Amino acid sequence: MRRFDQINVIPFIDIMLVLLAIVLTTASFIAQGKIPLDLPVAESSAPLEQIERSLEISVDKDGIIHLDGTAIHRHALDRRLSALPEDTSLVLRVDAATRFDAFVFVVDGLKKHHLNRLTIVTRQAK
Repeated sequence: MRRFDQINVIPFIDIMLVLLAIVLTTASFIAQGKIPLDLPVAESSAPLEQIERSLEISVDKDGIIHLDGTAIHRHALDRRLSALPEDTSLVLRVDAATRFDAFVFVVDGLKKHHLNRLTIVTRQAK
């Protein structure tokens, strides 16, 4: 029998490079925290100013509601909104292909809990 004097590390390096690529790709997506939305066009839209300590609500084209980038059930959203102080700044992003009832549900919940500091994000008409 032949004795092993060395270990072949090339397959180990290959696996580590693949894992590194996966981690970097995933980390960059998580760091952006973006939910892909096709925002509706509005002629009177103004540039969005950075609002400190704002809570972001997004509704994607399937009607799924996201609170600060995390999907949330409609009943859980209502509970979270009820716990917010009335002076909370909110940013609402809704996909143009979303059914209108999802938008109405979110706005109705905001009105119900007297959350009036709302910015609705749209794209500017070209």
